[in-house]
Amino acid sequence: MSLKRRLLAYLFIVHGIFLGLAFSFYLSQPLLIICFELGLACSLALGIYLVNKVLQPLDFAQQFHDLLQDENYASRIKPDSNKEINELVMLFNRMLEALYKERLELGEQRGFLDRLLEATPTAVIVFDFDDKISLMNASAQILLGSKDLAGSSLSQLMLDSDISSNNGLLQQLQQLQDLLPGESAVYGDTEGRRYRCQRNQFTDRGFKRDFLLIDEITAELANSEKATYEKLIRVLAHEVNNTVAATGSVLESLLFYSGQLQAEDAHDFITAITAVRKRNGNLGEFIERFTRVVKMPEPELKPHDLAAMLDGIVYLYRQECSELGISFNWVVREELPLQMLDGHLMEQALLNIVKNAIEAVEVSIRQGQEKPGYVKLELRRDADTQGILLSIRDSANLLSDVPHGQLFTPFFTTKKGGQGIGLMFVREVLNRHGYSHKLTGNEQGETSFDIFIND
Repeated sequence: MSLKRRLLAYLFIVHGIFLGLAFSFYLSQPLLIICFELGLACSLALGIYLVNKVLQPLDFAQQFHDLLQDENYASRIKPDSNKEINELVMLFNRMLEALYKERLELGEQRGFLDRLLEATPTAVIVFDFDDKISLMNASAQILLGSKDLAGSSLSQLMLDSDISSNNGLLQQLQQLQDLLPGESAVYGDTEGRRYRCQRNQFTDRGFKRDFLLIDEITAELANSEKATYEKLIRVLAHEVNNTVAATGSVLESLLFYSGQLQAEDAHDFITAITAVRKRNGNLGEFIERFTRVVKMPEPELKPHDLAAMLDGIVYLYRQECSELGISFNWVVREELPLQMLDGHLMEQALLNIVKNAIEAVEVSIRQGQEKPGYVKLELRRDADTQGILLSIRDSANLLSDVPHGQLFTPFFTTKKGGQGIGLMFVREVLNRHGYSHKLTGNEQGETSFDIFIND
């Protein structure tokens, strides 16, 4: 029973008792009883009026409660003639107006945030309190190759072979568990792309929630690396070439004095000078290999038969592979239309790739690899993209422990005594032709260099 009903019941009971007592004097003093009854009636009416007035703030509070419960912040409570009650009504209305404005502002901000997240090229992944994905923008869905990942954690995605096997970046995002909020790291995927991943937090209802920001920085890093590489090589080439030229001139002059020496001394003198000249020439050639990437001309695109170009490479290395016990042949060779490319640059890049594959298989054979060594070529039209796929696979599998982010970076090499310019040259040639590529190990224990050509 409500407070109002209890108070009214109290009034009726009290006045009923007095009315019953008054009836006991009805026969002796009827006029007095009539006056007493009129007084009780007036008292009851006054009591009911005062109860309604006293409990009126509770009625307004109930109305306010109903509006809040229904989240109907646009409605207002009607004012009252009573000054004290009207102040309470005005207070309630100001609260409703503030809530309405706050809700409207939050809705506008949420709408703006949603549009901003969809438009930004940065991939945004938001996690709930259980570290499960609760929100992904369009860039994140494209990056991870899936639209329905809500409710899954990164650990669960790693167990999904259909997703993790097709996304090299996802396999590395697990390392973000070691990052503190505000820290960032650079990762690479199997296709040579580089990403800056940052982990951070925001407060939601008093608790911390994590989110990831992932930006692709492949082009920025490539341009930065290229600029640094070019500057370094130009400085080195300038200094070394000047030194090599001056040293070569001095050595040539010294040979004129060999005739003034005794016969037994002249032979040693000429041998020493010749060795120094050879080393001097090797140093110049060493620097020249680095400057080839810097001085690479712009591609002169002409129609070329890519399969015929690879046939020439197979013929060139067939005898060498046979002597090393390496099988080098075609697996798939489809007849495809001529491609617009720079024949000289592309042939040199393909020679680099094939040579690296052969040398890797040779190393694995020396290390006691049990399975037969081979290098396989595959040229076909890809069924998914309808583009041309050129794949060069070898059985060495020497890149299984190499982080993806280190591949194609300046001066990085897995070969003993290598300078790390081969893959840089290859990347530069392919990028200038607009061909995407990736170098990675596959499930068959092979190292595969894949080139994707959109004709």
